[in-house]
This record gives sequence, structure tokens and C-alpha cells, in this order.
Amino acid sequence: MGILIKGGEVLERVGKVDTIVFDKTGTLTSGKPRVVDVILAPGIQLDPERLLIFAGSLEKGSEHPLGVAVVAEAQRRGLKLNTPSDFSALPGFGVKGIVAGKSVLLGNKGLMVENQIDISSIDIQLDKSTENGKTPLIICIDGQVSGFITAMDTIKPQAKGNVLQLKKMGLEVVMLTGDNCKTAKVVAGQLGIEKVVSEVLPSGKVAEIERIRKSGHCVAMVGDGINDAPALASADVGVAMGSGAAVAMEASDITLVGSDLKAVVKSIELSKATMSKIRQNLFWAFFYNIVGIPIAAGVLYPVYGILLQPVFAAVAMSLSSVSVVGNSLLLNKRSN
Repeated sequence: MGILIKGGEVLERVGKVDTIVFDKTGTLTSGKPRVVDVILAPGIQLDPERLLIFAGSLEKGSEHPLGVAVVAEAQRRGLKLNTPSDFSALPGFGVKGIVAGKSVLLGNKGLMVENQIDISSIDIQLDKSTENGKTPLIICIDGQVSGFITAMDTIKPQAKGNVLQLKKMGLEVVMLTGDNCKTAKVVAGQLGIEKVVSEVLPSGKVAEIERIRKSGHCVAMVGDGINDAPALASADVGVAMGSGAAVAMEASDITLVGSDLKAVVKSIELSKATMSKIRQNLFWAFFYNIVGIPIAAGVLYPVYGILLQPVFAAVAMSLSSVSVVGNSLLLNKRSN
């Protein structure tokens, strides 16, 4: 079924989950955004391709999906990128460095606020982009906002159906993302997710998981990236997509081979079915012995003259084991 489970305890815990938290990028979406727009700030003496060169040069070698998208767009246009110096990645905010002798910042609004950059000249355009589900990357050159690049990710084809299936199973579904509030709500609306926690730093994801757990819920976290690893480890059950980062898979309790979210539904169904089989087997094992042991001890002999010969007792005991194994093997139907 493409589900790797780290032990029986994990399988048991999955059946108790009542809240499932999804990371957005790479989990609910394809994780391969593409650049949609390159927009200049008013009064900036640059052309869009020059702006893209600054952004692409800074993101050169980046592993972040948005950074990869920027570099891919620059390469698609045949632009020659520079090698940045003094490069720094700022998790949850963006990146900064020196490109062609100029100080460049590239990231979200939080990064601009942190560096006291005035972005009022592009506020209206930013709002329009986020309302359409696009993610903006604001670029600042030498302390002045120069424009922004928008990227859009595609929702996985099976994501909405699986979210609806989880809700039908009585689970509360939450989307947790570092993306801006408006973009996150657009994506959540398309998936039928009502509860969204957005603009969360990697450390904030852990705090949110802990908050939900402390409110009395059993939480499963589903993610695929390096930034998701701490949250996966802090959840009652961490579920990593097999297409994601190795560190995320190491921190998880369950690894899904590939990126099909249907495996999340299957893992919960499998847990509930397995626990049901265990209870059935325990019931019949106790019932069998409660009936069989007194007969073997001769409780029927005084009245009916019935004794259980050792050879028949051995056969009966073997049939007991066969019935338990046979009942358990019915779980194979779940993978068909």
C-alpha cells in the first residue's frame, strides 16, 4: 500500500488521531510553483528582466521551491545569472546577499518590515496578487523596494477528494503554512479546508502543534520538507511524504512512498481495521479458552461422560491459532 510504519505502537496511535494538520507546499500542492508575474515598483529604472536577474542570481543554488521557480524562469528567458556573495537564507522570511555589488533582499512582507523597508508603493498590487492565490516575493535593492515576483503552485489533483474523505471520517483538517494569509485562504477554500494557520515560521509550526495537543486532541502532522521535521517530531503521529526531504522522513512515524495523499486516508483506515482485528482475535481467543479449558478439565464428565482426549485438544488448539491468523489475513483485502 506504500505505507511504511515504524512499529505497532505507531499503528495503534494513528487510530486515535482526531486532528490532521497538513503543510501546504509540497504536501497539498505539487511543490513546484512557477513564476507568473514580474512587477516593477513605480519609478524604478529597471526592466522586468533585470529585476529577474537580481532575484535569480540571489536564489542561485536554492532548494526552496519558490527560489527554484525564480531561477527556472530566469533560465527559461535565457538570462545570465551572477554568483551572489554574503548570501544568507532567512527561514520563514526569504534570502539576502550581494549581487553585482548591490545589497539585495528577496522575500515576504515580514522580511521588509524587519529591515524597515517601505513597501507602500506596491501594497495595492501585492493585495491583488495574493487575492488571486499568488505568492509574492518582494525584492529590495540597496534599501529601496524595486518590485516583486509572483509565483503560483498547483494543487495536487487528488488533494481535495482526500481532504473531504478525512472530514467524512470525523477528522478535523487544518492547513499550516508559512505563506501569507490571503494566498493560504484561497488555497484552503479550493480544498474545502476551513481552519487555516498562515504566516507561520518553522518554529511556529511546532508551537501550533503543541497548542492543538494541549487542547486535548490527538494530532497527526503531514509534511515533506526540512522545515516540517520539528513539527513532525512533535506531533502524536508524524507523516512524511516519500517525495520530500530525508530529514523529514527520519523525523516521522509514518513514511508514505511517493506523494499520493490517498495513502494518508489508507493509513488511518488500516490502523482502525488492525485494532478491530486485534480486539476480535482477543475476544475469540478468550472465548475459546473459557469454553475449551473446562471441557478439557472434565467438567462435562460427571453428567455426560465426555472427556477431551489430548489429541483432540492439540487439534483444537491448532485450529484456534489458524482462526486467529486467518482472521488477521483478511486485512489483505484493504490493499486491493
